[in-house]
Amino acid sequence: MSSEKTKVWEERITFRVLLLIFLGIFLSGCAHPSAKTEPVATNAGNKQPDPPSGVSRYGMKPGGSRAIPVELTRPTVMVTSCPIHLRDVTEESGVDFRHTDGSSGRHYIVEAMTGGVALFDYDGDGLEDIYFLNGSPLPGTVPPTIPTNGLYRNLGNFRFEDVSRLANAADEGFGLGVGVGDYNNDGFLDLYINNFGPNVLLRNNGDGTFTDVTRHAGVINGEKVGAGVAFLDIDKDGDLDLYVGNYLEFRYDQHVERTEQGYPVYPSPRDFQALPDTLYRNEGDGTFTDISIPSGIAVHAGTCMGIVAADYDGDCDVDVFVCNDVDANFLFINDGTGHFEEMGLLLGAAYNGWGDENASMGVDCGDYDNDGLLDFIMTSYQGEFPVLYRNMGEGRVEDVSAATNVGPPLFHYVNWGVGFVDFDNDGYRDIFIANGHTEDFIDFFDQTTSYKNPNTVLWNLRNGKFADVSRLCGSGLQPVHASRGAGLEDLDNDGRVDVVVLNSREHATIIRNETPLEHRWIMISLFARSQNRFGIGARVTVFAQELQSVAEVISGRGYQSHWGLRLHFGLGKARQVDRVEIRWLDGTVESFGPVEPNQWIVYCEGEGPISIKGP
Repeated sequence: MSSEKTKVWEERITFRVLLLIFLGIFLSGCAHPSAKTEPVATNAGNKQPDPPSGVSRYGMKPGGSRAIPVELTRPTVMVTSCPIHLRDVTEESGVDFRHTDGSSGRHYIVEAMTGGVALFDYDGDGLEDIYFLNGSPLPGTVPPTIPTNGLYRNLGNFRFEDVSRLANAADEGFGLGVGVGDYNNDGFLDLYINNFGPNVLLRNNGDGTFTDVTRHAGVINGEKVGAGVAFLDIDKDGDLDLYVGNYLEFRYDQHVERTEQGYPVYPSPRDFQALPDTLYRNEGDGTFTDISIPSGIAVHAGTCMGIVAADYDGDCDVDVFVCNDVDANFLFINDGTGHFEEMGLLLGAAYNGWGDENASMGVDCGDYDNDGLLDFIMTSYQGEFPVLYRNMGEGRVEDVSAATNVGPPLFHYVNWGVGFVDFDNDGYRDIFIANGHTEDFIDFFDQTTSYKNPNTVLWNLRNGKFADVSRLCGSGLQPVHASRGAGLEDLDNDGRVDVVVLNSREHATIIRNETPLEHRWIMISLFARSQNRFGIGARVTVFAQELQSVAEVISGRGYQSHWGLRLHFGLGKARQVDRVEIRWLDGTVESFGPVEPNQWIVYCEGEGPISIKGP
């Protein structure tokens, strides 16, 4: 960490520590009646008493928060119309993937946590393909056929074909998280799959097939419960390193049986041992070295779920936001050399605005208010708000979930997949959230929620607030499932971002964006001739009349998913893009313009535009 950064943060430490001491003294005498009182696994030490009757595995009474005042749980913004139109095209798309969590009724904790989805162009034909993670049989389950992950090739015009086995991508592990990046700089996108059990690195051969190179690369990561994944260049050497999230330590003999009003429920992550995440340094020769300890990552154990790696503080190196389930989030600040310091508490990202840890699920990074700073949106559990962390500058974030109306519409849902996305191309990013409960018997003992839920679209009103327009968006928001991972990409290259949702125990949902083209747009991809070929970690700023919009090329985001190597910008009514500014990860800045809207442009480092395609 630079001395200038250290000085700025240290000036705030005294006040914050005094404030925390005061709050600790105050709250110790007035603990909320539904504060968490979770037990530990029955075969472990340090046992705690069972929670009070009616308290869920996350320590909240069903439908109730530990800290959020009741009056704030009611939506404050209502609209009666919305331009966004999303249509469910699953049946006609050819995508027949069906997810399994491997369950047999025993309620192992890993069942409810699967899994993510990746959207990326695996064959280089200019169309985004879909990769679904699947579970695998757990003890007590004997399936008629062995489930596998599913790779669906985009044929164009919203038609897809299953090429999982043909491409050698049909992994049979218990899939949880997935990341995409060109780790060997050959120009083809590779896959890393974070499983419950041994992980898998699939090298893209460039001929439509993959090869499992996990052992040679040294990234198997042991017998852990996986979570989010991110390819990132931690030291700006041009080789993509690998951040692998670890959820917790679990073996079948550690299983904790829990019931609620006589119904079986899943155990809490607090019933198990938290783990530090794993950071691998790319050696540039096809192999990786575990640097979790020297990098500072392994100093902190957590219950990782979703992660996102981005330069949120704008200092030309990649930081990492880690969602921890029922624990303080981590915000790892990179000092520019690949060494990290965990600063979540001091910078405002560890807890929500009430000082409460969340059952944090997924996270995305984007500039929702067009102030040039990258904000975070994080999903959470029933009885909590998803948290919108607004970037205040100088590394600080603040929870604006209630003030923006992001939290109240989702108070009764468990949320997972999440992403910033400009559905209507008005130049302001909306929010998509995938919903679905963990508890498959919740309908029988909690009337405030349900196991299967519709997903949510929060429309950005361009005044610092969002409106829940889910019921106004068309058939794409009508399916009711227990959704998990979600991906947001323009699947037909028409300038409108579409949606793919993985649903637990059911078929996936494919949603086509058919919003009227009343606004303009531009899509930008980055390319480098030798190192970090897809520009992961680079930042692009688009200037169009009064609009200034910023985005970064990110690998791994949302709920243990991946999308977004292509950057999509809505332009509103602007007739042209005045300037495209690219800040590569090494700090080099290039500017181009003016640029015509409604096209997809590929910019090559040091060369400028090398490909331009219309819709």
